Amino acid sequence: MKLRVVFDSTTVVSALCFAGKLRWLVEHWRSHGCVSLISRITAAEITRVLAYPKFGLSADVRYDLLADYIPFCKTITITEPCSVICRDRRHQPFLDLAQSGRADVLVSGDSDLLVLAGKTAFTIETPEAYRQRVSPSH
Repeated sequence: MKLRVVFDSTTVVSALCFAGKLRWLVEHWRSHGCVSLISRITAAEITRVLAYPKFGLSADVRYDLLADYIPFCKTITITEPCSVICRDRRHQPFLDLAQSGRADVLVSGDSDLLVLAGKTAFTIETPEAYRQRVSPSH
């Protein structure tokens, strides 16, 4: 059975925009190596982050990047908020999505989320730990 996974906005944006160590995730979700979960709220947050001026991405480029992620996701309606509250409220929708979507894991490099590991019904781990989980040979 494939893992049900929530990727936070930083993880998705890093995978889509940079040819670095997270680029492998694009092929991972494209090939349905997991069930990537998304909600209306988390899609909006990813879209907002892609529009940061520091990235200098045009609207067309942002849409193309989103097209490399959103179609490969299962859309979940958030119906069950996570009882664990993140100190950075912008990250709460990712916790709520993981809870409502019965995720196995939430993948994030953000310390505000990682500090909550072990306090939720789902695992919270770094992209590197997730890669070791799904592809131990790397």
